[in-house]
Amino acid sequence: MTETILAALERYYDTVPRVGGARGEDFGPLTLFVQEGDGWAYYARPTPGGSGATAEDVRKVLERQRELKVPESFEWVAESSPSLRAAVEAAGLHVHAHPLMVLDAGAEPLPPHPDVRLIGADDPLLRAAVTVPALAFAAPGTAPGEAGPAELARALEDPQTQARRDRVAAMLAEGRTGMAAAVRDGVVLCSGQYNPVGDVAEVVGVGTLPAARRQGLALAVTAALVARARQRGARTVFLSAGDEDVARIYGRAGFRRVGTALIAEPPEA
Repeated sequence: MTETILAALERYYDTVPRVGGARGEDFGPLTLFVQEGDGWAYYARPTPGGSGATAEDVRKVLERQRELKVPESFEWVAESSPSLRAAVEAAGLHVHAHPLMVLDAGAEPLPPHPDVRLIGADDPLLRAAVTVPALAFAAPGTAPGEAGPAELARALEDPQTQARRDRVAAMLAEGRTGMAAAVRDGVVLCSGQYNPVGDVAEVVGVGTLPAARRQGLALAVTAALVARARQRGARTVFLSAGDEDVARIYGRAGFRRVGTALIAEPPEA
């Protein structure tokens, strides 16, 4: 069963950048996804059905990424491409590991949270909803932190937040993503998205303002995203947890670990 799920996720990973407006550049055992026009910067990953990549293959992709001035990033599943980690490390990249989790088909849905609602393309809180995860990921972990509504208000003054809002609004209007947020007294405290491709959906970018952590908001937002994705026809819902502590939280929503998602990037200076 796990092998079947991992195969479905490999198809998803190869498809979602193309749906998002990226072209795939062929590097034999690796494919580099390059965004055409405005949108998310993508990554390189194993070519489906390809043989194992070598360090030299990785270096060729890195040279192309530098030429294009795009992030030097690789993403893959450890169990599906077990030899790639050694190749990217030999090429000088640093690897981050994240629990890869899939929702059990028979998982009981969590009850709706009174502060959580879906966010549409025209929602006046969409700009805040796309900004909150950036503040959350700037202070990783599950412990409460300092950033709260005041920091969110300042972040919203950044002109780049409008561009992010517009990209997500277009995706929402086209059905390429769904969003939910925890809102209290008109302030977005937590938000996240799910991205569907066929009958597979990935929950992404769930983040809570550090000052609002440990109130169950991330779990409640995830539950709302799962419910919406299932309502829209998703049969497989998955996510990559930030770490083992976060994975335990998602376990309470019925997610179980099926593998390890790996991300390789240049080491920090």
